[in-house]
Amino acid sequence: MKRKSVQGSHKRKLMKRTPVVWAALLGAMTTVGGALFALDGKSATRIDGLALPTLISASGSSSIDTIFRTRATLDTKRWRSIVIHHSGSMRGTPASLEAQAKSTGLKGLGTHFVIGNGQGMDDGEIHVGYRWLDQAPGAHSAGKDADWYNLHSIGICLVGNGDRREFTPAQIDRLGQLVRALCREFDILEERVVLHSQVAPMSDPGLLFPAASFREQLPRKR
Repeated sequence: MKRKSVQGSHKRKLMKRTPVVWAALLGAMTTVGGALFALDGKSATRIDGLALPTLISASGSSSIDTIFRTRATLDTKRWRSIVIHHSGSMRGTPASLEAQAKSTGLKGLGTHFVIGNGQGMDDGEIHVGYRWLDQAPGAHSAGKDADWYNLHSIGICLVGNGDRREFTPAQIDRLGQLVRALCREFDILEERVVLHSQVAPMSDPGLLFPAASFREQLPRKR
């Protein structure tokens, strides 16, 4: 009986300690990306958006140009950069990524676009998020220049974990289509298309992201 009592006491201590551990983890995340939360406020959750199925990806620029039919007028003066991320999870949907963002204090999905990998979303499917449709700042970048990147960069998230597995060919093709269209529309220079790891101290979109071959798809300086 005494042993059971000790075990029960130990379990109760662990249960009390768990919220403390999660609070500490959230605090650390907030320190790294504090600018994200300051920008985003505490408004209601948002996951509304637009899906571009993989089926139309082969039809060229006319299909990808659907992204420019936004609810708000395109803010041609705001967008000066593109930041590429991964979700860090092998599976993801706009709803699950929104829930993940909400758990860190954001009001909704932090990036402007999400590209699926066939697990949760179709392989190569593009989700056009509410921030893009409303031409709103992102909440996706950390690092010393986080304020600038969140205000002036377009965040694109690839579902997957680039430190554990390569992204699918369909994802990379769609990413290239999307980035080329955005660069063309907003006259974004090639050097302004960056990986999150280039502006923040983290492995994102991961070591397996095909940076060299992706760069070959980008428009060159005129």
